[in-house]
Amino acid sequence: MQDLRRLQLEALQLLKQLIATPSFSGQEQETADLIEGFLAKHGIKTQRIYNNVLAHNRYFEPGKPTLLLNSHHDTVKPVNGWQSDPFTPLEKEGKLIGLGSNDAGAPLTALLTTFVHFYEQDNLPYNIFMAATGEEENSGEHGIRSVLPHIGRVDLAIVGEPTGMEMAIAEKGLIVLRCRAHGKAGHAARDVGENAILKAMKDIEWFGSYRFPEISPTLGPIKMTVTMIHAGELHNVVPDRCDFTVDVRTTDRYSNEEILQTIREHIQSEIVKASLSLKPSSIDADHLLVRLAREMGIQTVGSPTLSDQTYIEAPSVKMGPGQSPRSHTANEFVYVQELENGIETYVRLLEKFFSAV
Repeated sequence: MQDLRRLQLEALQLLKQLIATPSFSGQEQETADLIEGFLAKHGIKTQRIYNNVLAHNRYFEPGKPTLLLNSHHDTVKPVNGWQSDPFTPLEKEGKLIGLGSNDAGAPLTALLTTFVHFYEQDNLPYNIFMAATGEEENSGEHGIRSVLPHIGRVDLAIVGEPTGMEMAIAEKGLIVLRCRAHGKAGHAARDVGENAILKAMKDIEWFGSYRFPEISPTLGPIKMTVTMIHAGELHNVVPDRCDFTVDVRTTDRYSNEEILQTIREHIQSEIVKASLSLKPSSIDADHLLVRLAREMGIQTVGSPTLSDQTYIEAPSVKMGPGQSPRSHTANEFVYVQELENGIETYVRLLEKFFSAV
């Protein structure tokens, strides 16, 4: 118990240091230094890959299965509306306020201290890798994707994101579509031309009303949202082109390729570009880790938001202290009690898991 309390205090101190150190995506050098220093203080050797920090447990044994603990230390830029300096950690009424405190500073520091807790233990049934990664917020190529080849095979992963310590056993994927409706230019005062906006509107209406028939039991329905539109340059010219963007949140009931094919069959607009690499993630609902979580009273859910979990080709869960709706908001915060409870829950869950394997 004393060791756990020490870890909780260290996590809080590290989180304050991370808040005070700007770490926008691709600019995380200084927070990576902080994380390396934190692990070095515990005698843990690290590997630096771009701004990612990688470490494994002391008694690493080739041939054992690998558990990956991962969270990110980059942040978005502060939005308008902050009532205090986003880079000055402020404790107030049980809250720790600051940019990145919730997403994903609290999950990251909780996982780092959990890793420290297990680092010296021998005879673990799994090797443990800790990956504190950058460029999550912009899905950058120098983030987790640059780290995974150095880890090798991953058999199980816990991705730290603010979920209220609920265990997300599935996560939606993402397709981003760049669409273009074609028309014919003409003078707006005359009955000539073909208005590309009106053509686009028919497809936009379809995106808003169509429902894929198969619904995931954990992730629910596929959700398609038109998020951007652009057409026309002059008020008196019928536009011959209308570009619009569609955000498609995918589930495990269809492959991204199947979803794209269905869309092609129903719309008239040209699909100029489609990203298919961000696939849904999941773990068997009867996996030992999931069963033990339920026994501890941890609720299992599906997550509509995307994370680096999408790049991990292994059974994985997403869970961490904090709450997703606080992410990317002014006056972002995490309760100190949430951080402390998160560490305790991670440690208890993994102790049960390692004992049961």
